[in-house]
Amino acid sequence: MKRSTFLILSIAGVYSAVLHAAAWSVNNFLMTGPKAYLTYSSSVAAGAHSGMEECKFQFGWERWNCPESALQLSTHNRLRSATRETSFVHAISSAGVMYTLTRNCSMGEFESCGCDDSRNGRVGGRGWVWGGCSDNVEFGERISKLFVDALETGHDTRALINLHNNEVGRLAVKATMKRACKCHGVSGSCSIQTCWLQLAEFREIGNYLKIKYDQAHKLEMDKRRMRAGNSADSRGATAETFHHVHPTELVFLEDSPDYCTRNASLGHHGTEGRECLQTGKNLSQWERRSCRRLCTECGLRVEERRTEVVASCNCKFHWCCTVRCEQCRQLVAKHFCARRDTAAAPNHIKRRNKGHKR
Repeated sequence: MKRSTFLILSIAGVYSAVLHAAAWSVNNFLMTGPKAYLTYSSSVAAGAHSGMEECKFQFGWERWNCPESALQLSTHNRLRSATRETSFVHAISSAGVMYTLTRNCSMGEFESCGCDDSRNGRVGGRGWVWGGCSDNVEFGERISKLFVDALETGHDTRALINLHNNEVGRLAVKATMKRACKCHGVSGSCSIQTCWLQLAEFREIGNYLKIKYDQAHKLEMDKRRMRAGNSADSRGATAETFHHVHPTELVFLEDSPDYCTRNASLGHHGTEGRECLQTGKNLSQWERRSCRRLCTECGLRVEERRTEVVASCNCKFHWCCTVRCEQCRQLVAKHFCARRDTAAAPNHIKRRNKGHKR
């Protein structure tokens, strides 16, 4: 079995333990969860992992690139961080768990779950009625809450922020659902349609939450009242703050650190040694600027390296029915962020600091 290291949801409501297997440890996860839901544990594990993979995709060319060590969210003084990046981790993890549970329900993997037919027979709009087999997101939401939210045992502001961002992820699954329809009528006239709701591709949910990340709102807490600890005054300050937060809005409490530089205590590796893109087909504007964002704006230089790539080539179809290919070797140019030569580096490098750092 290929050994890969990834993190799991912890007491903090996020990934905190490192596993060296393709499956999630059921015993570790269910320590605080109901034993009755043992049957869902593999789906929860797969959902959490898919959330982590989507996080890596969404932040692949940014300074913070969803590293596994950073997902442990360790901070000084043993406090859990509540940064903009943490908010995305909570949301995408929660969404991944709910999404996978819902999808597996629709595939018939759970005896206790079936289609959502609660709307069937109702008129949905002009020329169409509800019918068919809608994905049961209510089931996925309910079970994911039992697993994910139950792990958040704190009662402080950070705990409330984590729970809120968990819910933002679940609402994203609902907000991106698609309506699918089937035509009915004489000779395919499509005089009436039967429609149902189905999950969008998970990539679409990731894109949706990435926009929410860019628009995330920093909570400004009344620190004087918060010093009261668990008193009514402290709880009142927290309640007042959350009263103005929209349910679909990601929130955070602390500014992000400088992801350009390595910080071992926080688990940030910095951008030195990171690959960036300068050339290639169909690159987005964001990807084309990755070398500037990851290297030059972080005080590093762009270094080109020639790398040998082995790929299939000269493939031929043979009757019947195989395809045989040769293995071709090719040198390709890749670009990486490297430390500047001390003699050539300027005495002071001014970094751009517009908005939040990624």
